[in-house]
Amino acid sequence: MAEIIQLDKNTIDQIAAGEVIENPASVVKELVENAIDAGSTLITVEIREGGTSLIRVTDNGSGIEKTQVRKAFFSHATSKIRSAADLFAISSLGFRGEALSSIAAVAEVEMITKPKDALIGVRYLMDGSKEEGMEEVGAPSGTSVMVRRLFYNTPARKKFLRKPRSEGALVGDLMEKLALDNPHIAFHLVSDKKEVFSSSGSGNLKELIYRIYGREIANSLIPVHVKGDGVMLHGFLGEPVVNRANRNQELFFVNGRYVRNKLLSRALEEGYQQYLMQHRFPFAVLFIELSTDLVDVNAHPSKMEVRFHEPDALYEFIRRSVEEVSRIHEMIPNVALEEEKKDKINPLLNPVPYPQPFEVNRLEEPPSLFEGFSQKELLPEDETGKEARQKEGAGKALLQKEETGQEILQREETK
Repeated sequence: MAEIIQLDKNTIDQIAAGEVIENPASVVKELVENAIDAGSTLITVEIREGGTSLIRVTDNGSGIEKTQVRKAFFSHATSKIRSAADLFAISSLGFRGEALSSIAAVAEVEMITKPKDALIGVRYLMDGSKEEGMEEVGAPSGTSVMVRRLFYNTPARKKFLRKPRSEGALVGDLMEKLALDNPHIAFHLVSDKKEVFSSSGSGNLKELIYRIYGREIANSLIPVHVKGDGVMLHGFLGEPVVNRANRNQELFFVNGRYVRNKLLSRALEEGYQQYLMQHRFPFAVLFIELSTDLVDVNAHPSKMEVRFHEPDALYEFIRRSVEEVSRIHEMIPNVALEEEKKDKINPLLNPVPYPQPFEVNRLEEPPSLFEGFSQKELLPEDETGKEARQKEGAGKALLQKEETGQEILQREETK
């Protein structure tokens, strides 16, 4: 039998990082969730080569005090909880204190941060769990974390990464879900120096659905708002005409956290089944709010899987709520899809370019499509008169032809 030894800290950190950091998207998730917990209203994510060579997350949140920066990179160091008892009443997205230490174990990390009331910021460097330097710098309020060369010191992990384009698509999908979960926050995603996604932070969920999924779905939404005993369900269901071949657009958010849960999917599909053909699935963006002591978010390292303390009661509540909403709104369409789309076009959802989320002066409402044109320019009076005269002339010509035909018949009868 081989000798039992105590692993060194570097090896322990890399093993722990493997449970939390799987790919660039998981790095972005941890950093953006920290930014959300810090009260940010503007969050920018920049990636290069799908996030394999560079990830930068910048926010305008509360920032970190100079004396706390080093602690932020300690394993299991957090400001979110104080004891095991707090695990049953978690209201923040992060709570384990593993994100920064796990990222620093497998990449080069630079943090620049400044609290709102501080006069100067701090720049802190880490390389594979080793501190490389710390200095004071001028910086705006908030935090910027830059991650370079992900998995450079764990080649076995790096070779399992997808191609940059695929990794970038995973980051984009994650950002869309984070935006849907936080419509009051302006998100900005830049990939290889090109903007690929942005949200205005207006708080309008329907606007976000339009920008992400398009007009067809945005014009076929049924609002959901149902209260139960200690639980509330709200969001949007799609009408049956926008059904899908898989569950990718069944989105559930529990207490402000995107989750994947088979129980929730089954409840949704059970309440919806009479409106869909077999092997077809609904579109749904549903938010579930319940007491924090009724849900365990510490069930999986990714925190995307949760356990409910009363799963049967929650299942029945969601199933019956979806069934009732479907019945009340008579979701089976009675008109053709093209006609329905035409009738339901909402002027607030016209595809007018929105301002960038970090512009100071935002448009209050989209400009009119006819702005700058007078009524005469839209329908000139002389053209209308000309058209009428042409119609009148055509009618007279037709009448002349009819009269000429009668004269020919009379001549034939005379002969």
